[in-house]
Amino acid sequence: MRTTVTIDPDTEHLLREEASRTGNSFKEVLNQAIRRALGRQVPGQDFRIEPLFVAPFPAEIAGRNMNRLADELDDEETLRELAR
Repeated sequence: MRTTVTIDPDTEHLLREEASRTGNSFKEVLNQAIRRALGRQVPGQDFRIEPLFVAPFPAEIAGRNMNRLADELDDEETLRELAR
């Protein structure tokens, strides 16, 4: 669909910067921005989740309930404090 819209100069600047950065056309960047703003996934663009820590998860706690583990560690700390 072809339509005419008026884009504010600061918005145009942001869109052109993104087009330059990604190598996509102005039209592609504009459509992606509108889709993201309206909560729709951009076609062909999957999001990536990057881990905060690169170390492997410790085997001794893998698969355990983290709330239960936190409670157990808290209990151990309480027992140590009571033993003093």
